[in-house]
Amino acid sequence: MSLRARLLLTLGLTLALLWASAAAWLMRDLEDKLVETLDQRLAQSARMVAGLMLQLPPEVWQDADRRSLSIPSIEGLACQVHSPRGNVMARTHRDMQDVLAPGKPGHAYRREDGITWRVFTYERGGLTITTADRLDERDTLMNGVLRVAVVPFIVALLGSLVALWLSVWRGLAPLSRLRESLAHRDPEALSPVEVRGLPAEIRPLIDTLNGLLARVEQAFTREQRFTSDAAHELRTPLTAIKTHVQVAKRVKGQAALDALHYAEQGIVRLNNTLDQLLLLARVEGRHPDVGDTSDVATIAACAVEDTGHSERIELPFQWPDARLLVPHALAVTTLRNVLDNALRHGPPDTPVWLEARLLASSNELAFCVRDAGKGLSPHGLEQLTRRFWRASNAEGSGLGLAIVAAIAERFGGRLAFHSPAGEGLAVEFIVPAVIPDEG
Repeated sequence: MSLRARLLLTLGLTLALLWASAAAWLMRDLEDKLVETLDQRLAQSARMVAGLMLQLPPEVWQDADRRSLSIPSIEGLACQVHSPRGNVMARTHRDMQDVLAPGKPGHAYRREDGITWRVFTYERGGLTITTADRLDERDTLMNGVLRVAVVPFIVALLGSLVALWLSVWRGLAPLSRLRESLAHRDPEALSPVEVRGLPAEIRPLIDTLNGLLARVEQAFTREQRFTSDAAHELRTPLTAIKTHVQVAKRVKGQAALDALHYAEQGIVRLNNTLDQLLLLARVEGRHPDVGDTSDVATIAACAVEDTGHSERIELPFQWPDARLLVPHALAVTTLRNVLDNALRHGPPDTPVWLEARLLASSNELAFCVRDAGKGLSPHGLEQLTRRFWRASNAEGSGLGLAIVAAIAERFGGRLAFHSPAGEGLAVEFIVPAVIPDEG
């Protein structure tokens, strides 16, 4: 069932039930008031007749004992007066002896010839006055009153249902327009959906949809970038490997072995480049692991061991007591890439210094890796995190620091570079950390 049909059914039934309940309550109250009013009319008529009879002269009373007086009849109302001796002194109908016979004071129902009468008996000054009216005439009057009262209710109910239908139809019109817009939207279109003119209740849904489209667009962009980078960076080593293999086929002896050796080196470089590209794609596409932390000393030990040149790395005597808000594997990868970069660009016979310090004011920790190379110009420092950028005559894939920058950004950190003249390059990897209380 559609949302429009569900709303119309629910609200329509609720509205009809409320109107019907109000009408039933009003009709019941109206019927009670009408019966009470007609009963009061009977009682008032009896009292009025008693007052008039008591004002008659004595000779009229004496004559009334011998023969009854005739009272002009009133439409829908009958009356009969009995003297203290029980004789009929006055009456409106001669054929209603049983209905108008004296009874207990008050209201009662009497039936004669298939007709029900409402009777009121009243005693005053020795006189007994009985008044009556037909119940079917009361019912006719009641039906007329109810008909007059019910018609406006029905009209109001129908009008309310029509107004409800129009309101729901117009209120859900933006959903229909949105559905039509999405139905005719190009499957490859990832631009945000227009929110202008939409109700406030729908905007959070559209904002969520636009957020999803933005993430999908970012994923497509990363995929296209990965494809482009892979096609660009793998073409050269593949060509070199192919060339060396072809040379090995044509020559013999040491020349063939040298060609195969160069081809093997190209395969190793190709494998490293692929590993770096895949790692960069995973880092850019993953969401931070909230709550996953890693120990500073453990990260440093694993990263130093992974470089394979631990003898060249100078370590501090003590590591800060803190835990990085970065998953262990990514933290190790980040620090290893920075160390590899320093080992590759520093002179082979010089050490690489690794330090760590706390930034207590911002709850961050900074790993600092410094080499003894020639350093870089300000322009070179700006290019360090650009993909596939390499310093002149430098080896490597040009992705190490780009991966480090991506990981730092993913977890709310940053990279900082310093290259004083003649003092090599210092790289700081700064990320949020959990610092225990000193107390």
